[in-house]
Amino acid sequence: MSYPRTALISDLHSNLPALETALADARLRGAERFVCLGDVIGYGAKPRECLDRVMELCVAEPRDAAGDPARVLYPGLCLQGNHELALLESAEDFNPKARAAIEWTRAALGGPDGARYWDFIGELVPAMCDSLAMFAHGSPRNPVKEYMLPRDAQDKPKLSANFAAMQQNGCSVCFVGHSHVPAIYFEDGELVRPQGTMLELPLSLDAGRRMIVNVGSVGQPRDGDPRLSYVLFDGSTVSFVRLEYDHRAAADAIRAVPELPEYLADRLAVGR
Repeated sequence: MSYPRTALISDLHSNLPALETALADARLRGAERFVCLGDVIGYGAKPRECLDRVMELCVAEPRDAAGDPARVLYPGLCLQGNHELALLESAEDFNPKARAAIEWTRAALGGPDGARYWDFIGELVPAMCDSLAMFAHGSPRNPVKEYMLPRDAQDKPKLSANFAAMQQNGCSVCFVGHSHVPAIYFEDGELVRPQGTMLELPLSLDAGRRMIVNVGSVGQPRDGDPRLSYVLFDGSTVSFVRLEYDHRAAADAIRAVPELPEYLADRLAVGR
């Protein structure tokens, strides 16, 4: 069986307009599987709606957006991010704005009809591998909490430790999120930063050149570009996609919730 064309999304952060834009685009580009690298919730105003979308797509037998089982895709998956972990345990190590969003999200997911969300979140795992790739929220060696940032391309001990963690899993490529900054890290220290609307990079997994791919963020980009970011992977090519979305609608939804800091709305327009 050939490797399914996989849409890798991460750090949705309860941003429904961004998520719906990314999912629609991925379908148009022929995505057959959806993999979410965590942080479905946090920061934004639509945690239930974003969880609904992810639960529809990233399950054993996902259906299309209308719930039609006739178009069954390849099994997808969703990982635990640090915001899901904070929701389940504690957000005491978060900054005050992020902590306020977690506390509001905890309340928003309450009530008798919220049990299915808590069941889903409680079963998420921090990392997983398939036949070709490893998937983690943060990094290969610390799947939930370690950031991979562009400056780390020059941090040889950090790179070595993370590629060693990949080797233990027998994978040549690992997809991560968490930092909200799209980039590709090679074992020799080379760094590729995607530019423009789409960047395609053919992979030669048999050549032994391993890489860590940060797919960026759908719901809260932080590289100075307010467009959402996600990745398509077909087993041989990594394609970064950047898209405009209605960030004003996402910001307005945040501002409509008194418990959510306005800063979380303001940052969407500047990609920071």
